[in-house]
Amino acid sequence: MTAFVRNAVWWARDYLYAAVWQIRATLNRTDPRAFSEGDRTPIVILPGVYETWQFMYPLITAMHDRGHPVHVVQVLHHNRRPVDEAAARVIEYLRANGLRGCVLFAHSKGGLVGKRAMVLDAADGRIARMLAVATPFGGSRYGRLMVLPSLRIFSPRSATILALAKEREANARIVSVYGEFDPHIPEGSELAGAARNVRLDTGGHFRVLADPRVIAELVALSEGDGSPAGQATP
Repeated sequence: MTAFVRNAVWWARDYLYAAVWQIRATLNRTDPRAFSEGDRTPIVILPGVYETWQFMYPLITAMHDRGHPVHVVQVLHHNRRPVDEAAARVIEYLRANGLRGCVLFAHSKGGLVGKRAMVLDAADGRIARMLAVATPFGGSRYGRLMVLPSLRIFSPRSATILALAKEREANARIVSVYGEFDPHIPEGSELAGAARNVRLDTGGHFRVLADPRVIAELVALSEGDGSPAGQATP
């Protein structure tokens, strides 16, 4: 199989995955407060643009079943707010709920919001680490072609991407996970100075959320010392 055909197959599977989970998210009427109880490290969910927290429902339930309180910042809704504004809302939520030592779990734009929140949180230290999946830390060349401001911010030349790139101190507490091929971020999601960059042996922007390595990395960050997956405390 050529790389072109392989990527085309990954692309098709990716959009099928996204379509299925967007439909399930629409039908899901679960109250997210049902997941906010637990005695282990708090997990805070940051979805991608035009996604809701239900899009990551399998990971949320898996972590809650392990004893983690999982928090949803409902005010983000479909995460269309500017990154700075969304990050400020995350900080407000953490303070209002007395959360400390949190691990952020973010997808796509959620990782940009999460990194900005880590910068804002530097003095308080409420955020311990972040697992970012398929996040355009360096932007995406497709961003400059977008009409909507909520998508144009992904341009590598946007003020948001350039400002976040200069904020490097938080990178050492971020694990970036991404596929071998991402139809939305052809540049990839490697983050310079990250605690760890994990490239999966698969492709996609959405379907990578279902890769077993993602939950393994989240467990390692929230239950261990941040060591690579497989070395977390059981």
